[in-house]
Amino acid sequence: MKRISLEQLLKPYQNENYAGQYRRICGLLDSGRIRPVKASGTNGKTPALYREYWLAEAQKNYEELREELMYQLVPLLSVDYYLNHLSIYEQDRKWVLLLNTYLKERRELLEHQESVNERSFEIWNREKFLSREQGKKILKRCGLELDLLNVYGTSEPLSYYSHTRDVPQNLLILENKDTFYSMRRHLQGGNETILGERIKTLIYGAGKRIWRSFQDFELCVESYMKAEGNRIFYFGDLDYEGIGIYESLAELCRDSREILPFVPAYEAMMKKAGQREDLPETKEMQNRNIREAFFSHFTPEYAGAMRRILEEGKYIPQEILNISDF
Repeated sequence: MKRISLEQLLKPYQNENYAGQYRRICGLLDSGRIRPVKASGTNGKTPALYREYWLAEAQKNYEELREELMYQLVPLLSVDYYLNHLSIYEQDRKWVLLLNTYLKERRELLEHQESVNERSFEIWNREKFLSREQGKKILKRCGLELDLLNVYGTSEPLSYYSHTRDVPQNLLILENKDTFYSMRRHLQGGNETILGERIKTLIYGAGKRIWRSFQDFELCVESYMKAEGNRIFYFGDLDYEGIGIYESLAELCRDSREILPFVPAYEAMMKKAGQREDLPETKEMQNRNIREAFFSHFTPEYAGAMRRILEEGKYIPQEILNISDF
């Protein structure tokens, strides 16, 4: 129901006399299209009319949509939700019918796996419809699981630099791009080691994005990077978030490969930080729920000193080390 003033109701009839306008309002009242808002009071004329009315919105006839749902969609699509929410079906109809046409005429394409965006464009002509728009909601309302579409997710390709393809080799994941670039320059300058360790491949982790990238590690990298005997290390900021990124990554890869903190780099950070009078304060809103997995790789002295820095609300950025330190 919509509230409307007498003045708005009479606007189409403003050229009529009051008797004619009164008959118009009475006709609307008799038909049930309006009801008076008695609390609004009357207009002070004879015969009197109320100053405001409730306007009944016209009821839509959804019978054609109901029949379409019941008789024109493929059996694979559940219509229960939409039969009970016909107004929502009216909004979703374009997308439901595109899905229906695909399943009716092109279902054999589902035999071949495609990426989420590829399948999305194939069905709805919108590549982000499944990943960022209402595609998953449409599937749910149709009683379908995403698995039916035989899709796979994709991650950002790993950015890495390999000094050599010899195996076995040590690979080093770096949280931040400045350290990645500086260490790459160090190796390209003819150096074989970083902080005393022979590192042959550098991987740019891009913070938490490394979690998604490493889920597809076997697909993303060349064979020498996943060769038997290779060792993988991680080096990031010495703060709650940086440690959490390492611990989550190590847990994620636990069944397939071991990932270790790059201890020489963290120790070098601590030594250099000890030469400074003050350290930056921990960034706000960091998840402080870290475990012992990270600290267990260090001597009790180093582990204790690291904990004290965190407990004091401080942190050491990875960038404390530069090319002259490697």
